Amino acid sequence: MAVKLVERNIVTQHKRNRGFRPLPSKTKVCSYWLKGRCNRSPCRFLHAELPLQNASHRKVSASTLPEGHVASNTMKERDGLKLGDRLCRHWASGTCTKGDKCLFQHSWSRGEGFSLLATLERHEKGISGIGYPSGSDKLYSGGKDGVVRIWDCHTGQCSNKVDVGSEVGSIICKDQWVFIGLQNVVKAWNTQTAAAFDLKFTAGLVYCFAVKGDLLFAGCQNGHILVWRGSSPSSPPQLITSLEGHTSVVVSMVVGANRLYTGSLDGTIRVWDIDTLGCITSFKGHMDAVMSLICWDEYLLSGSLDRTIKVWGGSSPGARTLEVVYTHKEENGVLALNGVHDKERNPILLASCNDDTVHMYELPTFVERGRIFSNWEVGVVQVADACPIFFTGDGSGILKVWKVTGVLKGSVL
Repeated sequence: MAVKLVERNIVTQHKRNRGFRPLPSKTKVCSYWLKGRCNRSPCRFLHAELPLQNASHRKVSASTLPEGHVASNTMKERDGLKLGDRLCRHWASGTCTKGDKCLFQHSWSRGEGFSLLATLERHEKGISGIGYPSGSDKLYSGGKDGVVRIWDCHTGQCSNKVDVGSEVGSIICKDQWVFIGLQNVVKAWNTQTAAAFDLKFTAGLVYCFAVKGDLLFAGCQNGHILVWRGSSPSSPPQLITSLEGHTSVVVSMVVGANRLYTGSLDGTIRVWDIDTLGCITSFKGHMDAVMSLICWDEYLLSGSLDRTIKVWGGSSPGARTLEVVYTHKEENGVLALNGVHDKERNPILLASCNDDTVHMYELPTFVERGRIFSNWEVGVVQVADACPIFFTGDGSGILKVWKVTGVLKGSVL
């Protein structure tokens, strides 16, 4: 059945339906005015910050503040609104004149145990894939601008760029291989031999990857999961099958133990046996798109645009079915999940939401340990396997490199 939704407009439409409705004109601050560029007179939007002086007479909600304006972490709470949860857009653009008196966040992060190492700004459109080959000194990033950039990890400079001809949907690295998902093709680059192959098919854009042993899995726009098997570094992987069952785009997948878990815009999660490549079970995981999946110990974690993160577990070891053991509710849709460990070996969940923030939660308590702020949605959160580094890529094309201090392991997975 032909897929009715096309490329990134699929996810965009879901976001619009889940918390992205515009405010009435006179209760929304003009975004152009915030940047000092509005030339409309009169303008149907406000040319001032929304008043807080009457807050003592009414309960303040997040929707009454300027869109995307996040408060200072020195302000703990005001009439029920946690002001430290919102970034000052004036500060982000270098125009805030309030200094310490500003009620909103004047930092790209809050919390301890991590720091910003570098900001890489060369993509012209949003970043949709980040790959860091194990043992390599190169970082790969791909975006909607149809360009893959290769960054030197010693200098922080872009050492090369490759125009791949169309929007990048996803990137994954495995050993010496870099796989780049495009429209109807996966580019396979061997970083040691310089061999390059195009794996062609007719399933639309590749939105996600997973690797297990010599198998490469790709989640596609038409709802299929393509499977290749590798043979040698000098020859291309061979397409061996297409797994069908999802009724919409496959946007997330992860391998845990001997199973492949896949999530879709159809709101379901499917479980596949790695050996037989047969579907073990499927279930309605969420009320909206299942945007991200990761494995933590014996649990599966799923993040959705329905504003929840769910923790799934089996009733017994090796159980065919999974059940929800905990549901964490967010105020906004969840876009991406990943994880690291702190110096005390506590697992930390990284959860990107569509309010332009990345939350850092301690597992299993979901106590918030910190937060990262951005001017745009962070659609990609990637962890380096062999070092205490993680990466975030946002919708404006900015890639940031973060270091977790005292990390003992590189990934929750």
